[in-house]
Parts: sequence; C-alpha cells; structure tokens
Amino acid sequence: MNGAHGPGTALAGSPASTGSPGDGSTPGYLAGRTLPLMVEVVRQFKRGRTLVMFGLLLALPWILVIAFKVGARSSQPGNTLRISDLATEGGLNFAAFALSVSASFLLVVAVALFCGDTVASEANWSSLRYLLAAPIPRDRLLRQKLIVAMGYSAAAVICLPLMALLAGTLAFGWNDVRVPGTGETIAALEVLPRFGVVIIYALISQFVVAALAFLLSVSTDSPLGAVGGAVGLVIVSSILQAVEALGSLREFLPTFWNTAWLDALAPQPDYSGMIKGVAVSVTYSVILIAFAFRRFRRKDVVS
Repeated sequence: MNGAHGPGTALAGSPASTGSPGDGSTPGYLAGRTLPLMVEVVRQFKRGRTLVMFGLLLALPWILVIAFKVGARSSQPGNTLRISDLATEGGLNFAAFALSVSASFLLVVAVALFCGDTVASEANWSSLRYLLAAPIPRDRLLRQKLIVAMGYSAAAVICLPLMALLAGTLAFGWNDVRVPGTGETIAALEVLPRFGVVIIYALISQFVVAALAFLLSVSTDSPLGAVGGAVGLVIVSSILQAVEALGSLREFLPTFWNTAWLDALAPQPDYSGMIKGVAVSVTYSVILIAFAFRRFRRKDVVS
C-alpha cells in the first residue's frame, strides 16, 4: 500500500500538521522544532553498537602497536619497502599504515553500521510510526537522521588515524616520513598537512557506502540487511576492480580510487587520482541519497 494514499499520509507531516492557525493542529506546534539534532545525537550515542564500534576503532591502533612490539621485524631491500615495513619508522608512518589496513573493511563496516541502522532499527522496533505521529515531517526526520549518521561516520573515520598518530608517536617517536617502495625520506612537518588531506579524502571515499546504507535503511526494517548490503557493495566492487578486462570502466567503480591518497604522501604529491575519486564518490552519493528521500516519502510505515 502506498503511504501517500493511506494512513501514513497524516503521519508524514501532511498539510494538516503545519501548525498554522485554524488548521486543527496542536497550538504551538512547529514542524521545524521536531526531533532536534541533539536529541537524535544522544539517542544514537546511547546505542550499544555506537559505543562498541568507537571502542574498537580507538583500541585498534594500540593493538597494532603491541603487535609490532612483540612481533619479529623483517628487513626488506630499500626498493621493495611496503607500507607495513615502514610502520615503525615514526608516528606518521604508523598512522598511514593503520589507515591503509582499516579503510577497506573496518571503516566500511563502521560507516555502514551508523548509516544503515539509523532508520531500519526504528522500523524494526516499530517506533518509526510513533516518531512520525509526533508528528515529524518525513523529510525532516530523514534529514535529521542522515546528519547525525554522517556525523558519527565522520567521527569514526577521523578518530582512527588520529589515535594511530598519537599511538605511533608515543611508541615509535616523531620522525620523518619514509616513502613506501623507494624509502625516500620527507620531513614530518611537510607531510603533516598532507595527512590531514588524506583523512578528509578517506572520509569522502566512504560517502558511497554511507549513502547506499542509508537508502537500504529506509527500504527495509532489517538493520542487518541494510548494513550487509552496503558492505556487500564494497566487496563486489573490489572483486570487479581486479578484473583487468574491464579496462577503464573500473575507474567508475566506487572503490577504484580508495587508495589514491597514497600519492599524496609521495615526495612529489599527485592529487589527480584523489580528485577523480571525490567526483565519483560525491556523484554516487547524491544519487543514492535522492533515491532514499524519494523512497521514504512514498513508504507505508503503518503496514
């Protein structure tokens, strides 16, 4: 049943709920004051999955430090140095390593969890209909939840490399950066601003995951399905990325440019790949979020 023609219409902030004098709504009701951002921030923060995920993200750098401290170190020729071989060279090297090993899965799961669980969990608990009965306009409810979900996703992506930078500096010192492959050395203060750009790019590259998870979240009442669907997109995209027969078509895959940030840490930084990655990620994200709002406006939430 289409919510636009059924009981869901009144719940979705219909003209009878605008709060204008004489429209039959509760005196003092203003749609723009429903579901304040801080209320949603607190609601999501109290969720167990939020605390567990941030605990894991903040603990991972220290776990890696312990692994490097107790593990045996292997030496590699200077022209075959991998990013893992240079992780103990200093704080920035360690932070780059931690980001490289977490961006392809752990950060994907974190972003998918925050964006995929936000609406689907309400539907699963049957609380979504009561939120709309407040009444909260559908677009506002979705916008507030999207802002908060993206805020937590951004915090997740940012906190891990920053904690890794702190842990690496305390454990291995503040040294100049050595470049994977060649072993060339770059001054740490010269690389530090670039590393800030790298973190921002890592966040933008997760926009596709966030947008797809959010679309699935408004389309199903299964939080696990929404999260799993977004993670599945990354897995399928990574598999297709390895198919060289696709040629230049691979550049349109959402994961193709995810490691382009490594070029920013080279002696002569190259941002062309990152620019292309931003364009692909933002384009997909805008389209998916537009579909999410369109889908939610028509969804029957009382069935």
